[in-house]
Amino acid sequence: MRTLDDLVAEGVRDRFVLVRSDLNVPLDGYTITDDGRIRAALPTITRLREAGAKVVVTAHLGRPKGGPPPGRDPVESLSPVAAGLGQLLDERVLLAKDVVGESARRVAEALRPGGVAMLANVRCDARETGDADERAQLAGEIAALVPGGAFVSDGFGVVHREQASVVEIARELPAYGGDLVARETEVLRRLVGDPERPYVVILGGSKVSDKLGVLSNLLPKVDKLLVGGAMCFTFLAAQGYDVGGSKLESDQVDTCKDLLGRYADTLVLPTDVVVASEFSADADTRTVSVSDMPEGWMGLDVGPETVSAFGAALDGAATVFWNGPMGVFEMAPFAAGTTGVAEAVAASSAFSVIGGGDSASAIRAAGLDEGRFGHISTGGGASLEFLEGHVLPGIAVLEPSRHSARPGEGT
Repeated sequence: MRTLDDLVAEGVRDRFVLVRSDLNVPLDGYTITDDGRIRAALPTITRLREAGAKVVVTAHLGRPKGGPPPGRDPVESLSPVAAGLGQLLDERVLLAKDVVGESARRVAEALRPGGVAMLANVRCDARETGDADERAQLAGEIAALVPGGAFVSDGFGVVHREQASVVEIARELPAYGGDLVARETEVLRRLVGDPERPYVVILGGSKVSDKLGVLSNLLPKVDKLLVGGAMCFTFLAAQGYDVGGSKLESDQVDTCKDLLGRYADTLVLPTDVVVASEFSADADTRTVSVSDMPEGWMGLDVGPETVSAFGAALDGAATVFWNGPMGVFEMAPFAAGTTGVAEAVAASSAFSVIGGGDSASAIRAAGLDEGRFGHISTGGGASLEFLEGHVLPGIAVLEPSRHSARPGEGT
């Protein structure tokens, strides 16, 4: 993979550089509630600005269905993101009103060396996620906005997607991996290669089915795998416990029984949970043993005994990977498990990797110093697919020798 170092060494002054960033941040109206992905994009954009490039950023927000930019709809408009990026850069970021139309052309042409512009939400053009021919057509039109330019892939959260601004654009322009993508790839290859041991993985989230690939791929390789979140209740049901009204994937119980049988010494499950009478921050709550779930009540967090046990399992660990919250951390009564595990990971002397998504948001919500973690990924889904052993098309396209790799082959 050619990197940003290579591009800067070649020279970018007064040259267009198209940067694919992942700026899909959570919004409350027009307010960004977690700007972690914007801050993660800053190093690459800043380096290019300082080198005198004319930087054009392409990104998405939400899941628009295609068609023209939806104006003021904050779910589908990048205007709050452009404003947030501009504040962090202390520089106005020009925002086009379309992806490849007249506004995009004017905005790109107006750029001066060191300037930054942003195209409209790329997913507002249905070709971004269309068939191969449609994606190639859109990529060609985007490339035409930056004549003589280069492409920097720096949105790790989208490199597992076959999309025009991720894959096809890298065939239209000289392509390089940005600092973020290079770092993410380096860290995850360390986890799937020969990580320093003991190696402990913590998995949470709602569904076993969503994590089955990474469970199957990592269980033979790790020393301990700690299971929390709603997915733990399917494992507990497989052990014969009555899980009350907790979320349960009945069709995965036999799979969990098989995993428990083969990896009894590796899997660590909760021993106590916080249960609620209903799914509400105002519900009645109790902390109970997993063997004493009240009928009809639902488990919404792991309990303090489990947090302590998970913390003990991290003692002496050399490598830790964590993906997925331990409970419904967005509601205060059910946030203690996730916060407690986050604090235990932060206190560990291990090289720790946070697998993006809700885990990264939980760390910031808890006010923990991000410097206490070895690496915080920006791509939850991409991280998991990498650890499952899949080829990520947005990475493979940056590595010409891997272009012939078939989906499902190793990374």
